[in-house]
Amino acid sequence: MTNISISQLKTNPAKAIKEATDAPVGVQKRNKLEAYLVGSELFEKLVSYVEDYIDKKAVKEADYKKVTPLDDVIKELGLD
Repeated sequence: MTNISISQLKTNPAKAIKEATDAPVGVQKRNKLEAYLVGSELFEKLVSYVEDYIDKKAVKEADYKKVTPLDDVIKELGLD
């Protein structure tokens, strides 16, 4: 992973964004890592992965013994 200073990011943001397309770029302020810059494709993959993880966890933890019949849901929503 590449690290750049915040000054370098301010000076040439296009270069930093281009570098972040393939892998995250760490942004440092006074030699302390403050943030990560990631390309849009990687960000979208990360978001998708997190959403899938949350969904799988919810399904795994669901109590299928406590279900409401579809007909009752339809009536409750006034869709009958």
